[in-house]
Amino acid sequence: MQPTNGTRTTSFMRLRQEGRTEEVLRRLIEVIDLGLFAQGEQLPSETELALQFGVATVTLREALAVLRQRGFIETRRGRNGGSFVCATPETSDRDLQARLVELSALELRDLGDEHMAIAGTAARLAAQRSAKEHHQRLMHYIETLRTASTRLERRRADARFHIEVAVAAQSVRLTHAEMQLQAEIGELVWIDAEGFPDAEAICAEHQAIADAIVNGDANLAGILAEAHVTRAVKRLTGLRLQLLAQEKDEA
Repeated sequence: MQPTNGTRTTSFMRLRQEGRTEEVLRRLIEVIDLGLFAQGEQLPSETELALQFGVATVTLREALAVLRQRGFIETRRGRNGGSFVCATPETSDRDLQARLVELSALELRDLGDEHMAIAGTAARLAAQRSAKEHHQRLMHYIETLRTASTRLERRRADARFHIEVAVAAQSVRLTHAEMQLQAEIGELVWIDAEGFPDAEAICAEHQAIADAIVNGDANLAGILAEAHVTRAVKRLTGLRLQLLAQEKDEA
């Protein structure tokens, strides 16, 4: 059964600092980009969103205005009006490859180190703290990834699985950190390139992590999560070097 957003989305949105339009904007882009607010879904009212973020209404309105300008949301007037999420365009392989090349080797390594630490810790804590409802959501996103028909759907299902592991760890900070990492690097994992695994292979890795969490095996859950991230970063590192070599040859 598809889990609802509602109050669960609220926990993803609390800011560390109040009154900053840029912070509100970044967090809203993250939740839309990761599919936490789905296409066509109406955002909560300005008053409710401002309360959830812990900012003044005027700050929230400034962030929404930028979102409208960038095409993330549209505003409809009238009795059933409000702000609604627009369709998110799928990023081309060329653009994703360009984004990967722009990352330095040190940046990519640091992102991998951070993600490994966050994912491993979240998985260990999830094995110790999670409940049946968390397990059901993990299985839901494994199945969502298995049946996804587009790269955008696969990327979002993959991201949501990792975020749900952090939610199952019952840690707001780990959840926020995982969301930010998914926004930074999650889409790159789904570049269509030789040697990259298909959705079924990723599902198998997710399933192994979920099984360890369900069985309460914190050590195994952490090891599997860290290995999962390490393999992904190694693939990206290899592809980056390959793309750089191609650029050098063409020059």
